[in-house]
Amino acid sequence: MQVNVRDNNVDQALRALKKKLQREGVFREMKIRRNYEKPSEKKARERAESIRRQRKVERKRREREGF
Repeated sequence: MQVNVRDNNVDQALRALKKKLQREGVFREMKIRRNYEKPSEKKARERAESIRRQRKVERKRREREGF
């Protein structure tokens, strides 16, 4: 990952880097990996995330169709 620093404006470059890391899910991954997660907890979390994504897609589809 690369961020260009323009006009020695490090603050702006840092904000851009943080935004890119946020989009990639790095902060979320770090938070999850901070502590050990039992396999059963990991499975339940991933299942819940999958359901959440499916519901979001369905909601967006219905919104587009006008329901």
